[in-house]
Amino acid sequence: MSLTDLAWLALAAYTLHAAEEFFLNWRDWARAVIGLPVEWSEFYVVNFLVVVLGVVQAQMAATNPLIPLAFAALMLINATFFHVLPVVVAKGRFSPGLFTALLFFYPLGFAMYAKVHAEGALTWDVLLGSALIGAALMAFPIVLLKLKSRAYFRQGT
Repeated sequence: MSLTDLAWLALAAYTLHAAEEFFLNWRDWARAVIGLPVEWSEFYVVNFLVVVLGVVQAQMAATNPLIPLAFAALMLINATFFHVLPVVVAKGRFSPGLFTALLFFYPLGFAMYAKVHAEGALTWDVLLGSALIGAALMAFPIVLLKLKSRAYFRQGT
């Protein structure tokens, strides 16, 4: 399977992940367990943007492995820090998105890195760059959620 194939599958996995989070009420879980002040409208926007990023990374997979690996890093970070670790810390309280994180994010994320490694393109720069970009992509909406409540960023008041 090519990196492009894996990248398209990663996008498909993310859409299933968003569906699991939506139907199992990730918003209320995020508020109660990790204290994230998120609304459904923000969930929709962020997941729309992830789908757009997923299309971009799949389109670029054949020419620039850094981009799909950044998406893989995003999936691995999301799975680890927003699903698996919170379940452990919350002593087993289920995290909506856990099933797809375990079933799809880990296998596809690691497969994408393994594919790039097998092709001889996984340099330390690509590995570190993808991890940093993935972390930045994960952090970006969280930072914006935190900033929006500050007086300087409130609009219409």
